[in-house]
Amino acid sequence: MTAYAYALAEMLIRRPTAEVFEAFIDPAITSKFWFTHSTGRLDQHKDVVWTWEMYNHSTEVKVMSITTNQRIEILWGEAHEHSHVVWTFTDHPLGTFVSITNDGLKGEGEDLMALVRDATEGFTLVLAGVKALLEHGIHLNLVADRYPK
Repeated sequence: MTAYAYALAEMLIRRPTAEVFEAFIDPAITSKFWFTHSTGRLDQHKDVVWTWEMYNHSTEVKVMSITTNQRIEILWGEAHEHSHVVWTFTDHPLGTFVSITNDGLKGEGEDLMALVRDATEGFTLVLAGVKALLEHGIHLNLVADRYPK
């Protein structure tokens, strides 16, 4: 029987919410800590393709909704295996609290556990990368270095 699960990653970024939100919308910034190329900026109901050149991998991204400085909702992956990702951006006295959920992960047993583990790990690396970039101007190369050749 196929089960469904979700992954969650959260972190405080010590920068204003508008700046943190823009880092995930604008591929000129996002490509410094996550993917290497995008066919465009994330905009309401727009489809883009994200590419990780170091892994020779691309994925289609369908923007479902965007609420400026508050929320980004996408579907990504192959059409028959989309998963749903939501970023929420919450003002915090020290900056912005970012929460990323990836739901719609489906599988059985150990396969499902691996999907949840990999998504949680991946989005945690993304959050650590954007934190280092925005707070300190450091490019940690976390995503690129996760699976070195």
